[in-house]
Amino acid sequence: MTSRRRFLAGMTSAAFAPSVSWAAVGNPAALSAAMTPDGIYQLIGLHADGAIAFRTPLPARGHAAAAHPTLAEAVAISRRPGTFSRVIDCVSGRLRQTLEAPEGRHFYGHGAFSSDGALLFTPENDVSSGEGRIGVWDRRLGFSRVDEFSSGGIGPHEILRLPSGDLAVANGGIRTHPSTGREKLNLDTMRPNLAIFSTRGDLRDIAELPASQHRNSLRHIAAREDGTVVCGFQWQGDPFETPSLIALYKGDGTLTPGWLEEDTLRRLDGYIGSVAALKNGLFAASSPRGGRAIIFDNDGAEHATFSALDVCGLSALNAENCLATDGSGAVYALSATDLRPLKRHDIAFDNHLVALH
Repeated sequence: MTSRRRFLAGMTSAAFAPSVSWAAVGNPAALSAAMTPDGIYQLIGLHADGAIAFRTPLPARGHAAAAHPTLAEAVAISRRPGTFSRVIDCVSGRLRQTLEAPEGRHFYGHGAFSSDGALLFTPENDVSSGEGRIGVWDRRLGFSRVDEFSSGGIGPHEILRLPSGDLAVANGGIRTHPSTGREKLNLDTMRPNLAIFSTRGDLRDIAELPASQHRNSLRHIAAREDGTVVCGFQWQGDPFETPSLIALYKGDGTLTPGWLEEDTLRRLDGYIGSVAALKNGLFAASSPRGGRAIIFDNDGAEHATFSALDVCGLSALNAENCLATDGSGAVYALSATDLRPLKRHDIAFDNHLVALH
């Protein structure tokens, strides 16, 4: 039986929930956090041609947002070690609600909705144990926190809804604690992995790199329609021994490292910032530290590399192109043949583009 509290929460949610689709804000292709020259933080909607579809203020710096699959609503997730996330009505620009992490937890900057938009999933750190957790919030009940489950590792960073409806979690393997800021506490024992879950929290599969690469922190993931997941890493070991920073997961419990030219790998400074999966079977990765955007083929081999200062945000558009952004406000179309400038805006884009499709 539904309790009075849950009933009223559902009524409140229904009363304030936006009833319009993304068409109401111009059908943007992607979302990005950004900052204006005078230090104002914003959530930006971008069209496929790089034009701004809408912009709405954020109370603090954003990292990545969880975009509702059908309604013009996004949850701006605070960066590690933040404890607040904001539900934004992208039509009115209104801050609808603030979600607070449970005591002793913090967010990692990413989140994902279920396929029907009813549940929000947030990667979190259990500060006392260092264990990664996935928080479950029910939008139908006013974003009440209704459940949680293990992330399958330490330091869950990005979470992704797969085409099957399951969830993929990038466990970076790095333990941190708010009292020491962003200091990495377990580099000698870290074990990053990719974990696959049902939306009920049932573990479907888990994939790790070889033990010799245990310092290759898995941070960002993207999936194409057949369920193949491209993984982007940030190397925490000897800079002269950098392994591949890209791997592919094809549902068989293994991560298959990609192949990069030695010169490309040397320039990336051990850092992949974002990844994307194009619909033609190619994959993209960015390295803001290396100033490179890279296209990979179906086997994870480097196909083409382009230079762009501080490029990071990536979001697949169609079979041929990927939208890319940088810290100076530039928007590009990235393909297997070129990195083509589209627009430049008087803002600084943050690290990620969240696809709306």
